Amino acid sequence: MGPMIVSAAKSKVTIDGDVVDGIQSIDFKVRRRQADVESVGWGERIGVESGQVIVTGTLRVSSMFKKLDDLLYMAVPDSFNMVAELNKGDELVKKITFDECYLDDKSFEMTANGVALTVYNFTATRAREE
Repeated sequence: MGPMIVSAAKSKVTIDGDVVDGIQSIDFKVRRRQADVESVGWGERIGVESGQVIVTGTLRVSSMFKKLDDLLYMAVPDSFNMVAELNKGDELVKKITFDECYLDDKSFEMTANGVALTVYNFTATRAREE
């Protein structure tokens, strides 16, 4: 089977059901903490202990997304759910759901020749790919 090419123009991201207008990109990383089980007398590992799964990501939006700004500045932050629907034309290819997300930080940039760009960094309890 060849590579599946999805269209950024046809795909969408929602936060708690609200479409994020002006989405420029989303990227995320899922990693599992692990430790090597060492062998006595050998310079090799004999196994791996697995631990917590950690999900981190970045969302880049033209101008800004008020809902995320409001969540960031709450005294006691609420979590949110985010869904990325990756499409090839009008066909849904993959759906990625991020559960119990929290914002870590944001940065904002506006240049004389361009459009404002806000970058939101988040963590999630889990990412589910369907």
